[in-house]
Amino acid sequence: MTPDRESLAADVAAAQAGDKAALGRIMAAFLPLAYKLIGRELDGHVDVDDVVQETMVRVVDRLGTLRDPSSFRSWLVAVAKNEVRRRWSRRQQVLDPVEPGDQLADPQADFVEVTILRLGILDARREFAEAVRWLDHEDGGLLALWRLENEGELSRAEVAEALGISLHHAGVRIQRLKGRLTTGRAVVRALAAEPGCPALDAATADRDGAVTPLWRNRIARHIRSCACCCGYQGDLMPVEVVLAGAALRGMAPPRRLYSAASPVLPAARRHSAPRHAVSVG
Repeated sequence: MTPDRESLAADVAAAQAGDKAALGRIMAAFLPLAYKLIGRELDGHVDVDDVVQETMVRVVDRLGTLRDPSSFRSWLVAVAKNEVRRRWSRRQQVLDPVEPGDQLADPQADFVEVTILRLGILDARREFAEAVRWLDHEDGGLLALWRLENEGELSRAEVAEALGISLHHAGVRIQRLKGRLTTGRAVVRALAAEPGCPALDAATADRDGAVTPLWRNRIARHIRSCACCCGYQGDLMPVEVVLAGAALRGMAPPRRLYSAASPVLPAARRHSAPRHAVSVG
C-alpha cells in the first residue's frame, strides 16, 4: 500500500537529501503502481519488465529535480507514461506500417486473455475486458489511469496532473471514455447473443472478426435502432461496479527490480536479464 501524502513527501525529501532507507521505502511502495500502470498500457507485452525497470531508473536519476516532494505520485505516473510512449515509438520505427483493421493482438501475449483465464473473472468482468478491445487506440493510457483512480491509487487531481490537463478537462475525457466503454460492452453483448440478431448478422457479414472503432460505431448504430439488440442491454452493470472488482492482483515484479531500492540502481541497465524476442508477425 502506498504511503499517505504527508509521509510520502517526507520520504521523498529525505531521499533527495541522500537517505538510502527513505529511497528504499519509496521504491518498494511504488513498484506495484508502476507495474499496474505500465502493464495495462502495454497490454501485458513482454516489454513490461524492461519499461518498469527503465522507469524506476529514471525516477531515481531525476528525483533531485522534483521541486514539490508531495507531487511524487503524479510525477512518477508521468515518467512511466513517457517511458511507455518512448517504447512504442521505438517499436514503431522497426515495424512495417499496418492497416488499423490488422492491428489484432497475438492471443499468446494478450493481457485481456490472461486476465480472463488466470483470474477467472465473472461474466460482467469478462464482458468489460472484451469491451476494452473496442476502445480507441489512444484510450489505453487514460483507462489505465482511471482504473488506478477507481482502486484508490490515484486521485482525480493526480490523474489530471499526469495527463497535463485541467481537472475539468480530465473529468470530461473520463466521461467520454465511459461512454465508449458502455458502447463497447453493448457491442460485445449483441455479438455474443444467443439467438443472434439476423439483421446484425447481415450488417456485419463482411467484418471478418475485425475489432476496430469503425466497426464499434457501425454496430452501435444498428443496436440503437434494433429492438432485438436493445433488449440485450437492460442489465448492464455500472462500469464503476465492474472496475471495483476487476483490479488485477498478483503481478509480482521480478526479484531483480527490488534492487531499485539501492543507490546503485542505474547499474541495472548493465545487468538486466536477456531481452525477450518480440514477435512482429
